This record gives sequence, C-alpha cells and structure tokens, in this order.
Amino acid sequence: MASRMIPTALRAFSRPVVQPIQLARTFRTSSQLLETPSAAIPLRKPVGAFRGGMFGFLLGTTLAGAGTYYYILDEYRVSNELLTEDIYALQAAVQRIHKYVNTLEEKVDAIQKKK
Repeated sequence: MASRMIPTALRAFSRPVVQPIQLARTFRTSSQLLETPSAAIPLRKPVGAFRGGMFGFLLGTTLAGAGTYYYILDEYRVSNELLTEDIYALQAAVQRIHKYVNTLEEKVDAIQKKK
C-alpha cells in the first residue's frame, strides 16, 4: 500500500502548477481611452452649509412673504366687498327714510292747510 501512495504523491508534484493569475483575463485599455479629453467637464463646487442655509432661508422667506401677501390681498378684497354692500344698504335705508320724511312733511302741510 505504501508503494501505491508514493507514485501518486510524486505524480501530484510532477504536474505543472497553474497559477490563477495566468488564467484570469488581464484588463487592457487602448491608447485612445488613456488620453484625457480636451474639453473636460468642470467639477461643480460643492455648496457650503452657510450658502445653502442662506439660500434656503431666503427662499423660505420669499415664499412665506408671497403667501402672506396673497392672503392679505384676498382678505382685503372680501372686506372691501362687504363694506361696499353695507354702504349700498345704508344708502337704500337713507333714501327710504328721506322718502318717508317727505311724505310725513306733505301730510303735516296738508293738515295745517285744512285748519
């Protein structure tokens, strides 16, 4: 049995060792890909925390101001319409009172002429 193990062990060592790197595909690039393009895209500057915060604050303030402006404008329109309706109602009441007073004055004049 020992005689069988020795030739098997020698055969294992006599085989050429294949390295996995030789089997693996190597990556190659052409000379065109290695060249940098002449018109490279400029890198964007990162927006700092102060600039971003200031921009957000100004945007929020502007939006809040615009919302408030349109809210106040709508309230002004509604109150103006109500005031106009009240003025027309008051004018109609004054005209009715004026008409009633005129009829009373005519009746008083008619009674005084009869006496």
